[in-house]
Amino acid sequence: MIKNKLNDLDPKTWLKFQKSWFIHNPPKRKKDVLVHPAKYPETLAQEFIEFFTKAGETVLDPMAGTGSTLIAALRAGRNSYGIELNPKYAQIANQLIEEERAILGQRVESLKSEIINADAVNAINLQPFDGANGATQGGPLTFDYVLTSPPYWDMLHAKGAINQKKRREDEELDVVYSEDPNDLGNIHEYEEFLARLVNIYAGLKPLLRGKAYLTIIVKNVKKGGKIYPLAWDIARELGKTYTLKDEKIWMQDNQSLTPYGLGSAWVSNTFHHYCMQFRNE
Repeated sequence: MIKNKLNDLDPKTWLKFQKSWFIHNPPKRKKDVLVHPAKYPETLAQEFIEFFTKAGETVLDPMAGTGSTLIAALRAGRNSYGIELNPKYAQIANQLIEEERAILGQRVESLKSEIINADAVNAINLQPFDGANGATQGGPLTFDYVLTSPPYWDMLHAKGAINQKKRREDEELDVVYSEDPNDLGNIHEYEEFLARLVNIYAGLKPLLRGKAYLTIIVKNVKKGGKIYPLAWDIARELGKTYTLKDEKIWMQDNQSLTPYGLGSAWVSNTFHHYCMQFRNE
């Protein structure tokens, strides 16, 4: 019998997850989280958390949004921390986490799930990590896994996007993450955005235990008639800090097709994301 050092899964479930692509159509979003312009589903996050950690271990999301990763971690029986720059989203996340705790009841009473309203660039210096459950004496908390998704550059500022037009028609829905100048989604120069994003992820290295994984869910982006290979650029640059181990392609097949460039030019309907696995070696 092979000893499973990574997770609590049986061999059949392990092998199924290792397929390099998968289809996951997110369930309908609750009204509370519709205000956030981009989030990944808790159902997807839970699958990754259960593969890359064991029960009782600790997960970090440095760009937590409305708390999808932390809710998924609770469901999976893991401790979790999230950093979120926007105070409105941090408040929504806290509310949703408390609601999830009420649903799950006693089985999650001993688990930590904390949202920190702060800038992830300062993660190494955040006080809630110092002396928290699992921390070494005199040192910060060590995380067993990082799962996150960054802003897709400044694409939420693209006024021509169909989904953005729909959101502008509803005054209750945010079109961009925030007006904060520290918000990476407000950086319009691609190379600056990429450098600052990679710097945040690289800065997490002292908080991540040895051999632990970091999963980043991201798309390449289209802007001004060309592709900016955001996923591949992150892989190249962050591969200088961690070891890039693999990619897993998340596909959706329940979205409507739009006739971009019909009759004149190639413009794809892009319904896939890259889930890139890095390891702290």
